[in-house]
Amino acid sequence: MSSPEIAAETIRDEQECYHCGLPVPEQTRHYVMVDGTPRRMCCIGCEAVAQSIVDNGLTDYYRHRDAMPEPRKEALPAELQELGLFDHPDFQKGFVQPVGEHEREASLILEGITCAACVWLNEQHVARLPGVSVAAVNYATRRARVRWDERRIKLSEILAAVQAVGYRAYPYDAERSEQIGQRERRSMLWRVFVAGFGMMQVMMYAFPSYIAKAGELTGDIEALMRWASLLLTLPVVLYSAAPFFHRALRDVKLRRLGMDVPVALGIGSAFGASVWATLSGGGEVYFDSVTMFVFFLLCGRYLEMVARQKAVRGVEELGKVIPAFAERIVAWPAPESERVPVSRLARGDLLRVRPGEVVPADGTVIDGRSEANEALLTGESLPVPKVKDSPVTGGSINISSPLIIRVEHVGDSTRLAAIQRLMERAASEKPVIAQQSDRVAVVFIVVLLLLAAITGVAWYFLDPARALWVFVSVLVVACPCALSLATPTALTVATDTLARIGVLVTRGHAIETLARANRFVFDKTGTLTYGRMSLEEVHALGGLGRDELVTLAAALEQGSEHPIAEGLRRAAEGRRLPAAEDAVAQTGQGVEGRVNGQRLWIGRPDFVAAQVGSPSPPNVSGLEARGGSVVVLGGQTGWLGLFRLGDVPRREAAGLATRLANDHHQLTVLSGDSAAAVEAVASGLGIADARGGMTPQGKQTCIASMQQEPGAVVAMIGDGVNDAPVLAQAHVSIAMGGGTELARNQADIVLLSENLAGLGRGIDLSRRTLNIIRQNLWWSFVYNFTSVPLAMAGLVTPWMAGIGMAGSSLLVVLNALRLQRVPEAR
Repeated sequence: MSSPEIAAETIRDEQECYHCGLPVPEQTRHYVMVDGTPRRMCCIGCEAVAQSIVDNGLTDYYRHRDAMPEPRKEALPAELQELGLFDHPDFQKGFVQPVGEHEREASLILEGITCAACVWLNEQHVARLPGVSVAAVNYATRRARVRWDERRIKLSEILAAVQAVGYRAYPYDAERSEQIGQRERRSMLWRVFVAGFGMMQVMMYAFPSYIAKAGELTGDIEALMRWASLLLTLPVVLYSAAPFFHRALRDVKLRRLGMDVPVALGIGSAFGASVWATLSGGGEVYFDSVTMFVFFLLCGRYLEMVARQKAVRGVEELGKVIPAFAERIVAWPAPESERVPVSRLARGDLLRVRPGEVVPADGTVIDGRSEANEALLTGESLPVPKVKDSPVTGGSINISSPLIIRVEHVGDSTRLAAIQRLMERAASEKPVIAQQSDRVAVVFIVVLLLLAAITGVAWYFLDPARALWVFVSVLVVACPCALSLATPTALTVATDTLARIGVLVTRGHAIETLARANRFVFDKTGTLTYGRMSLEEVHALGGLGRDELVTLAAALEQGSEHPIAEGLRRAAEGRRLPAAEDAVAQTGQGVEGRVNGQRLWIGRPDFVAAQVGSPSPPNVSGLEARGGSVVVLGGQTGWLGLFRLGDVPRREAAGLATRLANDHHQLTVLSGDSAAAVEAVASGLGIADARGGMTPQGKQTCIASMQQEPGAVVAMIGDGVNDAPVLAQAHVSIAMGGGTELARNQADIVLLSENLAGLGRGIDLSRRTLNIIRQNLWWSFVYNFTSVPLAMAGLVTPWMAGIGMAGSSLLVVLNALRLQRVPEAR
């Protein structure tokens, strides 16, 4: 300020920095106007940061924060002092992925986050930068997701903006996240230790007053006991219980009621009354109850935290699977190799993977014969044989012999990275049942506070000596922690267990909806069958030979991922396919394009018939009656050929269909293949409702009509690009793990093992999860509705209330942990 005398009266007593809370040196004169009031800063750095916050209209940060920011430190590790290094493409490979032509998205971890206001400040500050379209921070994990237009802003500028408001940002890695978890556990253990030690010592001083008869304790001895108990309780309240007070104060400032409000109110009122009784020399003291309550509550919270961290460790463990280094072969087939960081691998690199090593990237075997353990990725415990041309997945373990692989995908384009993203998406969504529990808990807290106040007033007139501890007991005993933990803990544990058996949950509502599903709709090709189509018959219609027809058909289908296209390409293996120009795929119909200058169409008979202008060939129905899938090739001159491709039903499909039918669920098969082919597969599996010749729009309409039936909850199991809109229509959708990327992104659940038996186990676990949630909710309600009247009647002491509250929360968590047991296949 240019005129410090104007603000002299206002800042005379300010001895601490308004921004960071550190002492202000007497010789400094740094001020910032915040909400019209001059605020004193300790240094030019805090002055710059505070001025930046004010200039950007973010002064709400100072009103909402409940903790001071950490001291300003370097935003980068020592080896990365230059922010510009973050803009280097090689450095960005590990944590930046393209989401558009010019848009990029990075996963960062923030340090210095101490409260919800810190999250708000970072999100608001970064989101206002030009070119930034998304800035989201997860307070629980300290992870930030940032998306920006690289033409308008650089990543280094975003990191500099984070540093400008006093925080530090790093590329996310699982190790750093684990370090944060370890610090939280260590901090909680220290708080538990201090509370436990204080409780034992306070009980030693309180015990004589319990056993002494009237008149046996003199006044000075009783005063000494009280003062000793006060001194021993101080660290318990000021250190061990501090997080309760911080969070409660934050909730009050934000005008909302959280779980810590009644806890902090109970602890604070009991401790305050005890201090007053000690100072005045009259009345009851409750130091023993306060310390016991804090100790038992912290024990319960610690066990809850450990259980939750264990349950959500799935994504973190996946992030640690890929090794840091790989053995890259310099010039194959020469044996020379070099060890390089995995981040430097590129498509086409040749790697040697020795027995016992983890495959560092997705690729293809070019030499060697071995087996791979893919249990972490698919849930299948049996080793998978690997020979020449076999695909290998990054994160799997080579078991028996060395393999030489050619890298196909690295970084965020690998299968492992896709699994991580889907798991993170599921974790970021809150299902309806959890939202309902939270709303009930908020209402319950309001009712609880009113009941506690009414009880306290009533007991003040009935028995003033007991009014305080009855008031505290009501506040503590019925705090709805167990109610809030009942649903999310069970869902989190179930999600982790499902991932271990190869059932990947990608949406927050999936488990709840799958448990309630009563109508199951299956696609045929690639779902009920293996989807590995083989060409069984070729019929020439226009004078071309068999080989020419297969070559033309495979050329048209070069860009398609449909199983029929793959079957035609396999039939043409070893041949040089001509290029297909102007190829356009009509979803669910076929492909149109130019090959050797001639316009061709291949696909469903009615689709091709409409293009060539003539009715379908008469022998189509005869081929369809033999089973399998029939496609037609036509050109500008008319019909050219017919192809019949066959497939084999999955071995486990009949078992799944039988058990679902035994559970009285309705089963339907929807497919674009001919009605005869669909009915042949469905009848072999015991499914009566089979509908063939359906377009994607027809499937979607059929699902929508099923959803109109009273009480119907429709689950769709599909595979392939044709199923994407149908998967989106169903109440809950399941995609086979080998399906196209679009289908997996649309699905709520992905079967990584491509084994339908996994779906049966997933249904069992989902139903168990819903039962566990119901048990937890019933227990929470029964406990609260039983304990509150007892506490209001004065039959529950504060320390008993602490045990009851902690015990009820712990019981809910332990009950949820029963879901870690993997269900047996049946």
